[in-house]
Amino acid sequence: MLIGWAFRFEGGNGLTTKDLMDIALEAAGLAELPADCGIIHPGENIKKVLFGVDMDTAELLLAKELGYDCVISHHPRNTNKDMLELLNSHIMRLEKLGTPRNKGQKLLEERKDELCYNQHSSNSRRSESAAKLLNMPYMCIHTPTDLIGEKIVQTFLDGKFSDKPDTKLNEICEALEEIAEYKNSERKPVIRVGGKESYAGKIYVLMAGLTGPGPKITKEYFEAGVGTLVLMHIPKDVAKEVREQGIGNVIVAGHMSSDSLGMNKLAELWAKKGIETTMMSGVIDNK
Repeated sequence: MLIGWAFRFEGGNGLTTKDLMDIALEAAGLAELPADCGIIHPGENIKKVLFGVDMDTAELLLAKELGYDCVISHHPRNTNKDMLELLNSHIMRLEKLGTPRNKGQKLLEERKDELCYNQHSSNSRRSESAAKLLNMPYMCIHTPTDLIGEKIVQTFLDGKFSDKPDTKLNEICEALEEIAEYKNSERKPVIRVGGKESYAGKIYVLMAGLTGPGPKITKEYFEAGVGTLVLMHIPKDVAKEVREQGIGNVIVAGHMSSDSLGMNKLAELWAKKGIETTMMSGVIDNK
């Protein structure tokens, strides 16, 4: 596995941080900037980008030392007061599956309250202050890359199994490893709820929405007809509770590898605009 590699395209006049963000939003099919994304310190004439899953003060210093024009973190580096509203996407997803909107809203309240406590105590301006002192353009792009990756996996699995009602969980895990980011990761897709011979039923890929929705919303996806959720990650206590519910299955595809799907796609799109992007900090290569 490569530790750092670049998507290169010769030529180009450089882009602004807004240009880079606009490309990400368009690729994800978003009309507005999600609350977990942002241009933390703007810049222009950008030709060389350092892009990673978690980019903080150390990576900003590294970028400055190595001559990069911009640093982009996948995971949010600041705390927008409206960020938790992104969890509401589960309400709309569930409504499309048949769950009344009011029920989804009620089920989500406990999880939003839990995350609110964590958000309130976070150091929300740590890396922003470093970027300003270094005068290093700095951004975070979270939901767009998650949506891109989610679509890649859902389309892939639909193509493999939509006409195969007898699909079992081990077949899904094996198929996921045909995708380069999962094949190249040291942490392979794993079954967290269910067994290798468990029937998959309806396969639903859930990788966007800020973070995991918690056990109540997870159960509601199963109640709404999903047989197997394919997630980036799930905490042990949530997996235990979902297992005890005895309804559906959970496959964890992998966190860094799933994040890498959308990140690598964005780097390819930026390369077409003349941007050289070096990947690091957890990104899995797709070669």
